[in-house]
Amino acid sequence: MASMRSIKRRKGSIESTQQITKAMKLVSTVKLQRAKGRAEKSKSYFECMYATVKSVLAKSGNINHPYLQAGDSTKKAVIVITSNRGLAGGYNSNVIKLITKGDFSKADTTLYTVGIKGKDYFSHHGYEVVKDYSDLIEEPAYADAMRISEDLLKAFSDGEIGEIYLAYTAFKNTVSHVPTLLKLLPVDTDELEDADEDKALMNFEQDEEEALNLLIPKYVTSLIYGSMVEAVASENGARMQAMDSATSNAEEMIDKLSLQYNRARQGSITQELTEIIAGAEAIS
Repeated sequence: MASMRSIKRRKGSIESTQQITKAMKLVSTVKLQRAKGRAEKSKSYFECMYATVKSVLAKSGNINHPYLQAGDSTKKAVIVITSNRGLAGGYNSNVIKLITKGDFSKADTTLYTVGIKGKDYFSHHGYEVVKDYSDLIEEPAYADAMRISEDLLKAFSDGEIGEIYLAYTAFKNTVSHVPTLLKLLPVDTDELEDADEDKALMNFEQDEEEALNLLIPKYVTSLIYGSMVEAVASENGARMQAMDSATSNAEEMIDKLSLQYNRARQGSITQELTEIIAGAEAIS
């Protein structure tokens, strides 16, 4: 059995760690409430834009537009949204698995990372990280999403990439966060046609190509912004759960060590009494 001193030292160390996990849980809870509010406010716009583009494209008939067709390049670009910090359970690893376990070979995949954890992992494992936007994930703004969107759309228009995907963690509620992979471009019109029941064709007051040149970049930007806001909420939710679990585990370890310490102390007292009695009997 471990000595009383070592048990006491280990118990003190775990109690210090528990204070840290408690504090981190409280900080994550506060951040989660704020991020959750932003996610809920932006979700309606996010979903409305997605539904609008689906409806427009489904009713547009047979349009020959660059954003609706895969580029000549075999390269796939993926926007990977992770966090800048760890201690969030499987939050980062689950997003990373969408790439490593998906249909994305290292040779034909270029990454645009949002979050240091994703950037570091892919850089160390031989993936091509074209640009990193880790400074934007702390307080995402629509202008930040527009900046990412412009870079991706330029690469798509220049033929550097043929497809654009988005990997992030969708926020369902405080305890449910779903790793999600979305295909942004080219827009899959076959899938969109099945989603719209009204088959009346869409009439464009201006040239249809000009209209889509305005609409689809906003659509891509909206999806990126919505995913960044949801990712921040998911990150804080995951960290809050992880710290709550760590605090509970620390409490269990402290209880076990307290029991061990009391047993060791009782054993020490019993041994001392036995020695005293034995000494008294020897004298008498």
